[in-house]
Amino acid sequence: MSRSPGFCGVLAVVSSMLIAAAVTSSAPALAHAAPATVRHPPRSIAARAAELANGTTGRQLWGRRQYSQRPIASITKVMTALVVVEARHLGKRIRITAADVEYAREHDETSAGLHPGDVLTARQLLYAMLLPSGADAAMALANSFGPGWRAFVRKMNATARRLHLVHTRFTGFDGLLSSNVSTPRNLLLLGEAAMRHPAISDVVKRRQFVLHAGPHHHRYVWQNTNLLLGHYPGAIGIKTGWTPKAGECLLFEAVHNTHVLIGVVLDSAPTKTGAVFRDATRLLNWGFGLHQAVIPLRPAAGPAG
Repeated sequence: MSRSPGFCGVLAVVSSMLIAAAVTSSAPALAHAAPATVRHPPRSIAARAAELANGTTGRQLWGRRQYSQRPIASITKVMTALVVVEARHLGKRIRITAADVEYAREHDETSAGLHPGDVLTARQLLYAMLLPSGADAAMALANSFGPGWRAFVRKMNATARRLHLVHTRFTGFDGLLSSNVSTPRNLLLLGEAAMRHPAISDVVKRRQFVLHAGPHHHRYVWQNTNLLLGHYPGAIGIKTGWTPKAGECLLFEAVHNTHVLIGVVLDSAPTKTGAVFRDATRLLNWGFGLHQAVIPLRPAAGPAG
């Protein structure tokens, strides 16, 4: 899939032009970037804040409160992955500690089921973090690449500044804290930057990853929490999220023929009802001009993730 190198620049320019008018508005922003033919906005979108854009040019297609700062739950882990990948040491061997495993358990977060004492590469831990949204894997990566998780969070914020994510702030590496905040517009920029890296895009498009047992680690089977994969034709990522404060969240991307759409929905529902997948399906149908069935997908109930 080819991308225009000007995607981030286009989004940034459009962002600066529209931000003053859109900060408090919940009305669709279609009129700001509409094609010659007027289209009705997408219907029945539950998300409190959202945006859909052309994934190649960056042109905004529709938005709701797209400059509103909100907690983003485990979409945070996309930035965690980006910082790790940009460190260019994916073969780094990381020993899983009891503290990594206990962190996920203590905070009732989603886990990759890692075993203390196992040694995995950073690349393998990306699967553990991005597919089942493992907080244990995120902790291991943050401590290893900080070094120490606080230094790692500083790197996350430095990367956000470099990408001009002016309304994005990280206080943790996994999204548990509601003080991890961003906006739909900023998250599209983050998603596009992350998906340029095959080390991330090749991970998030997988429905499942099996790591066979080796001399230094157990066998693992990690399922992707993004239920669009395998249900919506052309879906290729990116990351789910949920906490009680953030509600259901989803950063997503899909391809139809040569067209690429990238979008995000924040707080589609307060609990795990699958509303994010219905919202994303309706937005993609509208953006592609398709009529795929809106399948009532419901994620497994469980910890924050």
